[in-house]
Amino acid sequence: MILLVETNWSHVWMVTLMGFLLVVVLLVLLIYMLKLFGMIMRPRVKVEKPHEVHEAVGAPRSENSEHITLTGNATAAIAMALHLYYNGLHDEEPTKITIKKVERKYSPWNSKLYGINNLHR
Repeated sequence: MILLVETNWSHVWMVTLMGFLLVVVLLVLLIYMLKLFGMIMRPRVKVEKPHEVHEAVGAPRSENSEHITLTGNATAAIAMALHLYYNGLHDEEPTKITIKKVERKYSPWNSKLYGINNLHR
């Protein structure tokens, strides 16, 4: 109890506040360092913009038009891809589960006879 009375509380609060501020400042510095490393390590390769859809299907697009005109071949290819995606991926699986017991031949690797606790020979 005497130690509690002799404590200089102004120093205790100052040390506590300094410790708290030190932790906060270091966390903020760490955040900025990680952002800086992220900018340094970012690849500097220029990525080409992907071609627009009208070039992929082969239909010319006028500058004034907002609609894309598809050819018959492009429409058939899209329809076939959608059909295969939605209908062709699912196989009919049997819902009956069977568990077959498999008998294994004797193997000295799984024998309890040669266990570590068997010290009698």
